[in-house]
Amino acid sequence: MSLMKSLARVAAGVMLAKGLGSMMQQQQSRSGQGSHRTGGGILGDLMNAGSRRGGSGGLNDILGQVLGGRSGGAGTGQPYGGPNSRGASGGLGGILDNLTRNAGGSRGTSGGYGQGGGLLGGLAGGAAAGGLGGLLGGILNGPAQRGAQANNDATFGEVFNDAVVRQDEPEVAPTPEQNAVAGLMLRAMIQAAKADGKIDEGERERLLGQLGDLDDDDRDFIRQQMAAPVDAQALAREVPKGLEAQVYLMSLMAIDFDSREEAEYLHSLADAMGIDRATTNQIHEQVGVQNLYS
Repeated sequence: MSLMKSLARVAAGVMLAKGLGSMMQQQQSRSGQGSHRTGGGILGDLMNAGSRRGGSGGLNDILGQVLGGRSGGAGTGQPYGGPNSRGASGGLGGILDNLTRNAGGSRGTSGGYGQGGGLLGGLAGGAAAGGLGGLLGGILNGPAQRGAQANNDATFGEVFNDAVVRQDEPEVAPTPEQNAVAGLMLRAMIQAAKADGKIDEGERERLLGQLGDLDDDDRDFIRQQMAAPVDAQALAREVPKGLEAQVYLMSLMAIDFDSREEAEYLHSLADAMGIDRATTNQIHEQVGVQNLYS
């Protein structure tokens, strides 16, 4: 079972419990009151999708369709665009791929294709040379090998979107490098969800209960991340150059933005990864939540 499937399950579970799903429920009960939204973005797509469906379909299904780029508001791209695709064209995967392109990646060199070049190729090379340590090196040399294939022609965003919609293994198996990045993003989301100090043991077990048929190794990995202390600086040190904005985005998705502790955590993480204030606010606008900086 791949870490990409685990990320899709955790993303949906965390967001239902604490992140955008929580914000969406708050928005539905706050007509005419103050809002978390800056307008548009993924949160806007979720609200629009919920309004169109009325009472039909659960929040989990709406999240899957919007985050996976299968709703009209979030994008209408196919799950895999083929060898000439620029990447995912909608949903959360589309934003991730766009951030990767902005960091200097391209289809042949970057971000998520698992063909030995660019950001993810650098992960493989670092591991082979014994120079990739810490969390990411341990993931790449261990859990990232499960459910993986050596190469594919899909971006990280395309594989992730498909896994989110399916809530299962994606049609195209991820590479070990894509799985390793999924593992890093799992850690980022879980750290952010704990930033306000409100995930107790009961909430941990409820979250794990939403993860479905993950195998014992994946559950153990997630439990380890839940037990780890919240440390934005330590997480930042694990993030390879070029993946800072993507890790920040996934962290933001796990926060419902109703406490000072969460804002302070996001500031510490952005600062430790060297993301400037304008870029940070741009990421917030793509999600559709209030800016971190005025």
